[in-house]
Amino acid sequence: MASTFSTNNLLVSEPIPYVYHVQLSKKPVNAFDLQFWTEYGQLFDRLSRRETDVRAIVLSSSIPKLFCGGIDLSSLSSAPTSGEADGARSGVALAQFIREFQSSIGAPARCPIPVIAAVHGLVLGLGIDIMCACDIRYSASNASFCIKETEVGLAADIGTLAFLPKVCGNLSLVREYAYSSLPFDAKTAERMGFISRTVEGGMEEVVGAALKLAEVIASRSPVAVNGTKQIISHAIDHSIRDNLEYTAVWNSVALQTNDMPIIFAAMKEKKKPEFRPMRKSTSKL
Repeated sequence: MASTFSTNNLLVSEPIPYVYHVQLSKKPVNAFDLQFWTEYGQLFDRLSRRETDVRAIVLSSSIPKLFCGGIDLSSLSSAPTSGEADGARSGVALAQFIREFQSSIGAPARCPIPVIAAVHGLVLGLGIDIMCACDIRYSASNASFCIKETEVGLAADIGTLAFLPKVCGNLSLVREYAYSSLPFDAKTAERMGFISRTVEGGMEEVVGAALKLAEVIASRSPVAVNGTKQIISHAIDHSIRDNLEYTAVWNSVALQTNDMPIIFAAMKEKKKPEFRPMRKSTSKL
């Protein structure tokens, strides 16, 4: 089932039950063009619809030397500004183009399934945006990061500047590397608070560590994990009081789940609990 979600630029597999492994796979450097970022957003939106029983997702690259080389600059020629003499109309069209790009790359953030980014090697420009929209970020020790946009004459506009001030504890470092486009290593990324773990090694090691975590997450109640992601995401942009009210409403329904008695019965019998899918499959694949 998992492989049917694969596209020209994305490989999807199920190495562990209920865990999907999504690999960026556009040689030579995973540079994103319009087709790539459209496929990317559509994939996560499909997974959000629960067409299959997936409970955790690991996002990585299939290219050993890097995670993402950024945006394919030639694709910017498809931006809807050429030939328009009126700057206002050109701006409206370009803003819509940017919003659609943001929506595609931000799809993991709105996906109810936890997404773990496992990066290695070069992570340039758009690669940072991609990581920002993921729930958990692991890095191989050989990773090198660069918020590259100021070097090519623009402010990052797909997610980096929106997410980093909220997910990182060191705003001074965020500004330093966003302003300068200087590279930084995995240790700095961890010190910044951008990644939660540095795994010694490269692609194989960091993906292995991410899959182990995904397996643990997939073993938990999908109702509880789904609710936890939704409540954390709500807390980012709301006050404590608002979030507590949101949580009360959410759990007034979620606490009625059958997963809780299933867990207690499994604990009593000293076995692993087995949970139903979040919804019946509607896939025709």
